Amino acid sequence: MKLSDCTALIRSKNAGPFSLTYDIMFSDEATYQHVKRSGVITSEAMAEKIGCDVNDIKFFVCDNALAFKFTIPRLLPAGDPADADLHGGQQFAPLMDIEVPELSK
Repeated sequence: MKLSDCTALIRSKNAGPFSLTYDIMFSDEATYQHVKRSGVITSEAMAEKIGCDVNDIKFFVCDNALAFKFTIPRLLPAGDPADADLHGGQQFAPLMDIEVPELSK
């Protein structure tokens, strides 16, 4: 299944003018724990998917919020004339197609 099929929310947004933050949130504990155990969401996997150096990622596993969060430096500052996504809200799209193993019944 795709990550977008089992999450409550996948989003990206600015975390100030020089950083982007990503949130991957779940609505139930069982699905969150399944994805966490699968190992498809790690700092290394996110760096590869987003196309940045793993050393640039600040990665958090937030069990109390059933969420994964990570922040990376923006390639261009928000508002730069060459910046095509002023709010950083379109950068999450590559995460949607991450393959997650099926949940056993």
